[in-house]
Amino acid sequence: MDLGTRNKVKIEGGMASMTDLVFLLLIFFIIMSLMSNQNTKVDVPKDSELPSIQDPTTATVVITEDDGYVVFPGGDMSNPREFEDIIGDAEAAVAKYGQAKLKIEGHKNASYGAVFKVMAMAQKNGWDPVLAYKK
Repeated sequence: MDLGTRNKVKIEGGMASMTDLVFLLLIFFIIMSLMSNQNTKVDVPKDSELPSIQDPTTATVVITEDDGYVVFPGGDMSNPREFEDIIGDAEAAVAKYGQAKLKIEGHKNASYGAVFKVMAMAQKNGWDPVLAYKK
C-alpha cells in the first residue's frame, strides 16, 4: 500500500527570467559607462560676461528680548527704541537698498505682538517681509 503523494512540488527557480535581468543590467551599465566621459567640455563664462554682484544686504529690523526695535544698517543694539521711533528709519533703509524687502529678526522671547507690528508695517508699505530664524 503506497500512501505517498504523487504530486511533488518542484523547487526550481526560473533561470530564463534571471538571464534576462542580467542581460538588461549589462546593457544599462555599458551605456552608462559610455555616457560618463571624463573629457566633457563645459563652457564657463569669462569674467567680462559675469553680471556685477549686487549687495545682498537687505534692510533689517531686529526685535530684542524686551520688545525693543533696532533697524539695520546703522542701528545700535545697545540702544533699542520704540516701534513708533523706527518707522522712518525702516522706510529709509528699504529705500536705500532699492528692494521692497524687509528682514525681520527677533529674539526667541520677543512677543508675537512686536513681530506682528513690523509685519503690518511691511504689508502697509508693500514690502515683502522675510522672517529670519535659527533652528
